[in-house]
Amino acid sequence: MKQLALSLFICLLISCALTRNTKMDANMLNGTWLPVKQEIAGTPLPSAAFKNQKLVVLDNAYTVIAESTDKGLVKYKDDKMDIYGKEGVNAGKHFTAIYKLENEQLTICYNLAGDSYPEAFETKSKPVLFLSVFKKEL
Repeated sequence: MKQLALSLFICLLISCALTRNTKMDANMLNGTWLPVKQEIAGTPLPSAAFKNQKLVVLDNAYTVIAESTDKGLVKYKDDKMDIYGKEGVNAGKHFTAIYKLENEQLTICYNLAGDSYPEAFETKSKPVLFLSVFKKEL
């Protein structure tokens, strides 16, 4: 369960590292993000599962700090992300995601299979989808 939660969180964090081609300024995602909510397949994860995690975004690079460290690149088009793991447990993996930045919270819904983009920020009955909501560290 911890490895699954870590992989999901890393995917989420990877999603945050940006190369954007949308109206949102990519620099708005730069910084350190702390998870406040996570769920997979409609099941919320307990806060203890992500309390020591953080996502660091700098332009198109991301670092996820959890039980281990994961690094990679993110490419953006519209409100979608392509996340590429380069170092750590997700090295060599590609994840797809959708994201939004609203009310000072970053929400990312990942498809851990990487074969299509999620259609909505909803994971219920979808075991390959992982959702994470972040707030920016001050």
